Amino acid sequence: MHDPRVTDPGQQLVHRAGIDDAAMDQIVRVMDAVRDWRQAEQRMSEASRKFMKLNETDMRAIRFLIAAKNQGMVATPGALTEHLGISSASTTKLLDRLERGGHIRRAPHATDRRALAISVTEHTHVIARETVGRQHARRFDAAARLSPDEREVVIRFLNDLSATEFGENDARGSD
Repeated sequence: MHDPRVTDPGQQLVHRAGIDDAAMDQIVRVMDAVRDWRQAEQRMSEASRKFMKLNETDMRAIRFLIAAKNQGMVATPGALTEHLGISSASTTKLLDRLERGGHIRRAPHATDRRALAISVTEHTHVIARETVGRQHARRFDAAARLSPDEREVVIRFLNDLSATEFGENDARGSD
């Protein structure tokens, strides 16, 4: 429940001065829609991970490898380590796991004989495109249906929501 009239009736956290009931109802609907989106996104992400038998870091690695392939870049263990923000030992374990699962191939790097080139298998690429890729395309279509002004409002709103993790002053852009 996101209605501060119920969860914070004493206005200790949410100050409602100047917000009438109609505006409060609309704000609560916005918060409910954000909650619904988060839950849907979590369900979609979990379903994709279960279908592909991968954890969240594995999925992030696969997305990175697909993006590298699509951009004509050679993905290396070092680039993957940097992208994922994990240790090189963790990257090695991740690559071992993905290789055992038939999701990636390791090959000598074409120009740096000290490095490996990591690529996603065609089978995994197709599965990712048909699951996660299709979901992303539907999300893109939803954003594309907005007018440019609506997109700017959504961008500002989502950025403001993201900034709330740092505290009240940071979310408002002041100290």
